[in-house]
Amino acid sequence: MAGTKIQELTLEEVMSDRFGRYSKSIIQERALPDIRDGLKPVQRRILFAMNKDGNTYDKPFRKSAKAVGNVMGNFHPHGDSSIYEALNRMSQDWKVREPLVEMHGNNGSMDGDPPAAMRYTEARLSKIAGEMLRDIDKETVDMVLNFDDTEYEPTVLPAKFPNLLVNGATGISAGYATDIPPHNLGEVIDALLYLLDHPKAELDALMKFVKGPDFPTGGILQGIDGIKKAYETGRGRVVVRSRTEIEDLRGNKQLIRVSEIPYEVNKAALVKRIDELRLMKKVDGIAEVRDESDREGLSIAIELKRDADAKGILNYLFKNTDLQVTYNFNMVAINHRRPEHVGLKTILTSYLAHQQDVISRRTKFDLDKATKRQHIVEGLIKALSILDQVIATIRASKNRKDARDNLVSTYDFSEEQADAIVALQLYRLTNTDVTALEKEAAELATNIANYKQILADPKALNKVLRKELREINKQYRNDRRTEIQAEISPLKISTEVTVPDEEVVVLVSRDGYLKRSGVRSYNASDPEDNGLKDEDYPIFTAKLSTLDHLYMFTNKGNLIYRPVYEITDARWKDTGEHISQTIGLADDEQIIATFAFDNLKAPGEFLVATDDGYIKRIEFENLLPGRTYKSRAQVYEKLKSKETKVVRVMYLPQPVKTSVLLMSRLGLALRYDVAEVSINGARTTGVRSMKLGDGDRVVDLQLVTDDDQVALITQRGAFKKMRASEIPVTSRARKGVQVLHALKTKPHEVVDFLQLEDESTPLEIITDRRRMHDILPAEQPLSNRYSNGSFIVDTESEGTPEMLRNKPVTLTLS
Repeated sequence: MAGTKIQELTLEEVMSDRFGRYSKSIIQERALPDIRDGLKPVQRRILFAMNKDGNTYDKPFRKSAKAVGNVMGNFHPHGDSSIYEALNRMSQDWKVREPLVEMHGNNGSMDGDPPAAMRYTEARLSKIAGEMLRDIDKETVDMVLNFDDTEYEPTVLPAKFPNLLVNGATGISAGYATDIPPHNLGEVIDALLYLLDHPKAELDALMKFVKGPDFPTGGILQGIDGIKKAYETGRGRVVVRSRTEIEDLRGNKQLIRVSEIPYEVNKAALVKRIDELRLMKKVDGIAEVRDESDREGLSIAIELKRDADAKGILNYLFKNTDLQVTYNFNMVAINHRRPEHVGLKTILTSYLAHQQDVISRRTKFDLDKATKRQHIVEGLIKALSILDQVIATIRASKNRKDARDNLVSTYDFSEEQADAIVALQLYRLTNTDVTALEKEAAELATNIANYKQILADPKALNKVLRKELREINKQYRNDRRTEIQAEISPLKISTEVTVPDEEVVVLVSRDGYLKRSGVRSYNASDPEDNGLKDEDYPIFTAKLSTLDHLYMFTNKGNLIYRPVYEITDARWKDTGEHISQTIGLADDEQIIATFAFDNLKAPGEFLVATDDGYIKRIEFENLLPGRTYKSRAQVYEKLKSKETKVVRVMYLPQPVKTSVLLMSRLGLALRYDVAEVSINGARTTGVRSMKLGDGDRVVDLQLVTDDDQVALITQRGAFKKMRASEIPVTSRARKGVQVLHALKTKPHEVVDFLQLEDESTPLEIITDRRRMHDILPAEQPLSNRYSNGSFIVDTESEGTPEMLRNKPVTLTLS
């Protein structure tokens, strides 16, 4: 085609240009508020169109659809839903601090319910919205043509109150987002009045007036440092917490009453989340959650079970639900057509500059109007003073235009004055009217002088601004709703709150398998059918609470800690989890001792002995779990070499007056007072327990008194029972005395020994083939120190004995 120009452009150029234009459009014309009136274009157009249509607070309500249609047809060529949404938000008193629109009908709710369709609701401007538009007809703001050049619309509203801070703003545009919280109108005006008198005021001085955001939903705001940072830079972080009270009920029960929730939190979703935590048993102690809100106000009732920890539960809910949220200030506004991060002083300064401009323009408009009227009034007074000549001149004229021209040429009236005289009605020619005109002339002279002074003197202009701000303050000021606390309260949550206190059966096996099973699962199964491999066996089985703590000690000097509730919940018939799934252990590492505690403030200490002849005591408080207990074992004994093993760990709940008895592989026994064993830290080896010969090792440690009996087993399957008193009490680190008769061929070696609690309690010998051999001590003779005992295990068929222990008792649970 002739005259058509085809441009060759790269995709990069086209995309860059188009996206740049699109970004500029949504930044300036859609998503971000103007720093002067705090409004986005759609909000400004709604207020302007409703005002233009006479849809104001002092007139009856009109259908919202009419307002939306007006805005869409005249000023905002976008979807009706987006316009209605913006109109609706300006009416929601839980979203904006001072609603700019009043609405009849369903305008949504804090539960996230949508408003009724615009054909059902009715709307009008609120009284305070009138202040946003006051004097707009006096050329106080720039007007531009609308999208189809048929009407004019304002680029900004006069905004007689600081709407940006009072109602806040949220929005997302290209590359920018904004989150400005609502504030208290009275506080902001106090700061403006102070800034007007002290233009160089520092932020600290302004913050004496504007203490922080004031959300329409109230609540408690914590973190004054975050507020200060936001007011300085436009970015900051604070915590907003619900207002709650703990009420006492009958039957030793309590109730958490929530009366205010954080800003922009969906109440229905919050109640549902709390109820989910109750159903999923994430938090123990909540009996029921009810939303009891009515026209009197918001109220959420969280009823607790008897003797529940109300403060602990509340802290848990603060941390895990929207009862407490983090609010991030991101104060971005359009300043001189550009998006900027703005602080408190910038916003206040810009608002004052806008008001000074509005007052200046209004005064100029009033001055022009008064000057024109003054000119007319002067002409009328002059005409009334020569009334008869004027009437004669008019009567002699051909028509109105001729009359006007004659008045101008004959009496030196201006055209405007002559027009006013010709248009004068006869009843205005009374003496009374002359007086009225003279009075009006005097008033106009005064007003003109006043207007001129305001325009000439900034101090006079500021005096007008100050007076107007005070009037707004007097009329619309109301109390602060949000309480401000300087510090963010830390949330400490105890396990008792998050874990239900349930009785469970816990099993720990020699090879490192552990599980917890419900009492019902245990009772419904054969206790022997525990899911372990044939060669494995339990070393700990006990009925515990889910709130108890388990300490598992390995033969390699590692301590594994687990709260009972964190142990895998499995059926009694299942194997459970292997500890190496979370903590790496050596292939030949075994758990040799397990202890359960109902709290982590136990007063006692642990006694530890190694096979290379070292011993120590460690206080319980030195073995408290660290932050990494889930993935890393804690060292409780520093071993001298890779071959060294811990042979015994005992828990001493209080100081004992018994003696330590150690036996070595080659049949030596040493006994001395527990007090000789010093207390050491966790990452130490301890002190020498026994002087060992070449190739000899300590096999075990027991605590005994002279009245006790001990039993030992040898590698050849011999069992021996003897009195502890046969081994004299000496001192630590000696060689000890012989407890076996020396043989030249196949000498006996001690494999294990223990202190007999009761001769009627069966013992169990475990061999290297994992065969269990039961023995009743009462049926065995008492031997002297030099005896080798009696053969009771056939090593060829059963294997070599490895361990001697009290036979585990089957738990009987109700």
